[in-house]
Amino acid sequence: MARELAPTSAPDAPRAVPAAPSARAQLVRRFLLPPIAFIAIVLLWQAIISIFSVPPYIIPTPASVARTLVVQRGVLWINAVPTIFESLGGFLLGNIVAIATAVAFVNSKTLERTFYPLAVAIRTVPIVAISPILVLLLGNGYAPKVAIAALITFFPTLVNMVQGLQAADAQALELMHVMSASKSETFRYVRWPSSLPYLFAALRVASTSSVLGAIVAEWIGSNRGLGYLIVLTTFDFRTALLYSAMVLASAIALAFFLFISILEWAVVRWER
Repeated sequence: MARELAPTSAPDAPRAVPAAPSARAQLVRRFLLPPIAFIAIVLLWQAIISIFSVPPYIIPTPASVARTLVVQRGVLWINAVPTIFESLGGFLLGNIVAIATAVAFVNSKTLERTFYPLAVAIRTVPIVAISPILVLLLGNGYAPKVAIAALITFFPTLVNMVQGLQAADAQALELMHVMSASKSETFRYVRWPSSLPYLFAALRVASTSSVLGAIVAEWIGSNRGLGYLIVLTTFDFRTALLYSAMVLASAIALAFFLFISILEWAVVRWER
């Protein structure tokens, strides 16, 4: 008798692989969506003012803000320069101290257990409460503004840097130990490269936080700067100039963020 052949199952049909987004779609997502969103927000802003008849001393129109940016550019620039210097000084000081502290913590667990809780405790104190104290101690010059901007950027960089230095590959560390590498060589070839993605993630946050810290410091005690201008125009009901100062402060923060992003793209090449 001829044996009946058992029916064989048909081979699985090949699964469809999702097509990669085209270059045009990637271009739209990366470069066109942000301007479209910005234009939509401006149109919504104008529509709300027109529909609800909002007085200009409460919310100015986008056109009046744009006009003020041009007409009052001298006043805005004079007050923007101190804020830029204070932000840059605080950014550099806060991050340099944070990186050095993180390196010390990784190399000494005793230091980490002793001073890390202190850093956390300082971070929990509101910056608006620390600002008057620093102004009383350091005066009304650049020093308290730089110190406040440094404080507000210190903690994020410290946390990320400690995590990045401790995230080094265990096998790579063991290999360096087998090769009798010194601590400095291990730091240079293993720990430092592994910490760079964490560091730049913190620097992006710190780049915008430093501008915020400088502006908050100018609220407490200053006679120039964008923070001072914001407070002055608030009490004078010059809302167009107030909004222009906020737009300029946001532009400065975005410029810092963009610079850090470009620097990360150039330095952390293996992440690409």
